[in-house]
Amino acid sequence: MKSKEGPRAWMVYALARCVLGLLRCFPVSWNLCTARLFANLWWRLIPRHRERAIGHVRLALGKDLTDEKVEQIAKDSLKQLTMFAIDFAFVPHLINEYNWRNYVRLNNMSDALRLLLEEKGALLLTGHFGNWELAGYLLAMFGFDVTAIMRPLDNVYLNRYVVDMRKRKGLDLVDKKGATSHAEEILRRGGALGFIADQNAGRKGQFVEFFGVAASTYKSIGLLAMMHDVPIIVGYAKRIGNRLKYEVGVERIITPSEWKSQDKPLPWITQEYTKAIEAAIRRAPEQYLWIHRRWKSRPRKETNPPPLPA
Repeated sequence: MKSKEGPRAWMVYALARCVLGLLRCFPVSWNLCTARLFANLWWRLIPRHRERAIGHVRLALGKDLTDEKVEQIAKDSLKQLTMFAIDFAFVPHLINEYNWRNYVRLNNMSDALRLLLEEKGALLLTGHFGNWELAGYLLAMFGFDVTAIMRPLDNVYLNRYVVDMRKRKGLDLVDKKGATSHAEEILRRGGALGFIADQNAGRKGQFVEFFGVAASTYKSIGLLAMMHDVPIIVGYAKRIGNRLKYEVGVERIITPSEWKSQDKPLPWITQEYTKAIEAAIRRAPEQYLWIHRRWKSRPRKETNPPPLPA
């Protein structure tokens, strides 16, 4: 989408900064409660999003769940998204290298940290699950060379504010449109490159199974790993309760030695990390972004398309 700037965009930015300032006058627990109330209104007032979330949960998990449970997971996923918005505003101001244990519990991180300390390059992947920004933020805060690929916000003033706020904590952000040249330089110097790896990649993507349904997935992640011979670390940040408290962990590490023995390494890599993202989601499906149109693009020769919501 075209970048927005000028007086109107600046006014939107100014309003957003005022809202953020107002939110920071109250405890984060109060704001999280308000976010859940807002999600209840969202659920009632925007039926298109409600039906899309229900449809996606039913597509992915409906064989194992009652209709009531499907609806509850879909509704809770909107609450998680509104709470994520509060986290987005508060995390850079609350969590630092001295108090992070008050907000984060680590799980299965040892092998991943050893790989990162070797400074030979790595790809860090997660999905739209829990707080998908938190792991990269923490690693950068601890001094690791981490760069995240992002889609810039349409409002140039808001985008500049978000990028500057993250960079102050050591996390570099790169526009995904020009990411290829940056990615190669980052991996050559031994840095880590972060991706949200569950986005729809269009008709030309690599189709792999996600919850048993073909989903178009970007080929660039697997190609970068193969080209630079670097491991892929699939992680997650799962919210604990309704607080600003998370379990941050590693679901899967895919090493070069694994894919070198495969006849078709690119689809194998793509399926493996997608499977790892799915495994994390299955433990807390209410924390996934079910309004995201993950299955929008379909394979050209698909004979029996799934029932996708609008």
